[in-house]
Amino acid sequence: MESAVVRYRIISQVLFLTIFVLLFLLTNYRGFDEIRYPVRIFLEFDPLIAFTTLLAAHHLPTVMLFSLAVVGSALVLGRVFCGWVCPLGTIHHFVSWLYHRKEKDILPRSNLLGYRIKYYLLFFILASSVFTLQSVGFFDPISLLIRSMTLFVEPVVNLMVHSIFGFFYDTEIRWITALTEPIYSLLKNNFLSFRQPYFHQALFIGFLFVAILLMNFYRMRFWCFSLCPLGALLGLVSQVSLLRRWISEACTKCDICFSGCQAFARGNQDKWLRSECLVCGNCQNRCPEGAIDFGLSPSAALTKPGLNLIRRNLLVSAASGIIAVPFLRMNSRYRNPNPKLIRPPGALEEGEFLKRCLKCGECMKVCLTNGLQPTLMEAGLEGIWSPILIPRLGYCQFYCTLCGQVCPSGAIKKLTVSKKVQVRIGLAFIDKNRCLPYSQGIDCIVCEEYCPTPKKAIWFIEKRVKDRGGIVKIVKQPVVDLELCTGCGICENKCPVVDKPAIVVTSIGESRSGVNRLSLY
Repeated sequence: MESAVVRYRIISQVLFLTIFVLLFLLTNYRGFDEIRYPVRIFLEFDPLIAFTTLLAAHHLPTVMLFSLAVVGSALVLGRVFCGWVCPLGTIHHFVSWLYHRKEKDILPRSNLLGYRIKYYLLFFILASSVFTLQSVGFFDPISLLIRSMTLFVEPVVNLMVHSIFGFFYDTEIRWITALTEPIYSLLKNNFLSFRQPYFHQALFIGFLFVAILLMNFYRMRFWCFSLCPLGALLGLVSQVSLLRRWISEACTKCDICFSGCQAFARGNQDKWLRSECLVCGNCQNRCPEGAIDFGLSPSAALTKPGLNLIRRNLLVSAASGIIAVPFLRMNSRYRNPNPKLIRPPGALEEGEFLKRCLKCGECMKVCLTNGLQPTLMEAGLEGIWSPILIPRLGYCQFYCTLCGQVCPSGAIKKLTVSKKVQVRIGLAFIDKNRCLPYSQGIDCIVCEEYCPTPKKAIWFIEKRVKDRGGIVKIVKQPVVDLELCTGCGICENKCPVVDKPAIVVTSIGESRSGVNRLSLY
């Protein structure tokens, strides 16, 4: 029979995972340019993100002060966030339970040293952050989960739902469509994406996410046990927590409590590690003698820490983090801008942007046209998975400000509509060898028709041309007004020359940069 602690922990896990999923679904376009409750709320409570952002960018968004609440909980109750709140931890716990629920020993005794790896990874991240490299987004559990769900899970689920209900609709059987169409409308209006999303690298990112989940087959909550840097940070804080575990004289040293431990907290009083205990209650629940109890004690904070980290390995980890900074910036584009690197409107100057961007993917999730995609090497190794606008896939909606609303770290500034329409993210250029009015003498005004600026940034010059038969006709040839163009990319997106458009947008002229400008002298 489950103890009260285990029941409360399961309720808490289900509750916070449900809240996370609901916020994730609410972080989407629902017909108006405002997202009141984005899933970034979970990132704002993440102390690791707050700490590394402060170190790397020397800036801490005010909303990230909420992370102090998580630190406070660790000072009192240890790693209760990991065991009771963290949505990725809950998913790992569930996957692990599916595989290990029939096994006597959850934790293989031959794998007791792996818990230190996450502490060395933490020191790597902190050292690199001191030297302005923001690498936490790759490893932080909340950022990892949001990115994986945005770029892989949600597109797959959307495609499956549309395919299933599309199949039912194609049957043209009235009683089936009468039953399925209301359900489909409910899902489409409240839960599914505004349009079917497609992302570059979705398969690769999905493979990594699935691989992380499959690690639980080797060991329960493998990520939390060995790799989670947020768990390591909270583990260090928990060293001085008030949480204490008591073992009564009724203990028979049967070690059953050890077999139910989700982490390396051990089963003996003299070797219990507060830094690893997830306060899951399993040991207390499994004890046949009822000899285990938890409580708060001021003297607990004064006890000798049981976490023994190898100092040499800590120094190597920190040194590796420092060495990684120039290595990852070897192919930096700071001085030689990449024409394809079109950042979202409101993005900070490139160097400052990379110091803050968490690669969480929220801006890509809310992009109305699916134009924001994760970078591969366009921004160098340092900028992998940061957002880039690819106009051929989707343009920047002229009056949309959603990406700035959901950015948790301030890498993309929150803009009003009036300010956003004045921001330039690039410039459009016409390839006369491919543009139909120039190369073929054929009228085409598509780019001008779609141009969203109040005073069209694309205008025409009338030219007299002769066709093959020698007949003279007047053709309107488009010209880009460089003072009015904002680089939104809709002209490139809608160009009828579909393989390689006759008008392309590059990053030059972007408002955020004082270097990436047209040089006329």
